[in-house]
Amino acid sequence: MARKYDRVPELSLKAYTDGDLAARREFEEALYEGFKYFGFIILKDHKVSHDLLKRAYDKSAEFFALPEDYKNQFFRKDGQRGYTPFGREHAKDSKHPDLKEFWHVGREFEPGSELEKIYPSNMWPDKPQSFRDTFLELYDALEEAGLVMLEALAPSLDVPRDFFRKMATNGNSILRLLHYPPVPEGVDPGSIRAAAHEDINLITILVAANGAGLQLLDREGKWLPVETDADNLIVDAGDMLARVCNDVIPATTHRVVNPEGATNESRYSMPFFMHPHSEALLSCLDSCKGNGAKYPDITADEFLKQRLKEIGLAG
Repeated sequence: MARKYDRVPELSLKAYTDGDLAARREFEEALYEGFKYFGFIILKDHKVSHDLLKRAYDKSAEFFALPEDYKNQFFRKDGQRGYTPFGREHAKDSKHPDLKEFWHVGREFEPGSELEKIYPSNMWPDKPQSFRDTFLELYDALEEAGLVMLEALAPSLDVPRDFFRKMATNGNSILRLLHYPPVPEGVDPGSIRAAAHEDINLITILVAANGAGLQLLDREGKWLPVETDADNLIVDAGDMLARVCNDVIPATTHRVVNPEGATNESRYSMPFFMHPHSEALLSCLDSCKGNGAKYPDITADEFLKQRLKEIGLAG
């Protein structure tokens, strides 16, 4: 592939939502090209407020500072909601645990909703104060930004503009609050904060972390740091999108490396994993078939369960 960019492209979402036809088309083309070459883009001028992001980081740090006994009350073995302790998850095909703990927020729904039969309910700690309200607000804001990007991606793949939006509406999307504690002495030498992996879902929207360490593996096989302003969003393509695109947009390998020397301190980040609804069929798009589909059809739910087993979050 001809190299169009020498760095992860930084795009203005406002140019798409509020711009004229030319600005919208330029955004669509840059989103598609950025995903094809890097698997990543950086999004600025979005509607997720600075105040909300700051509150979310403060609440996340407060929660992870609580005693282990308290946090472990919210541990579920399937890892889909609530708390997952330090060192439990590992990358696919890796024997070494990642050096992180995290909390999962899923879609919220009313008792008696049809979604109650499909998705597990959220769990909520009684502290820190406003934890639930803060992260449901962030969930909704990141989901809307994701739906807009999926809409903008559709024309480049020759599908209706609402194709991916319909697929992701009421999807099993997850907001993950991540804490990478200072790396302890004597840790498994094979473990890093997050070993090289690809995300499972359609796209991931990552609130820029409060510390360095995120790297992507570019198409030339080189590790490239991904850094941007704290209020920007980092977006990457996942396995489900790669599957329906027949790898025209590949899922990009990325990792979070351990800090060096005096920088060995806690790191927090908040990725939003955008998933289709459970019954969505992951089937190769006609525009991407080329010499034939690489992968058999599978539902989003079946694929998710398969991958959760591979990373140690399901039996």
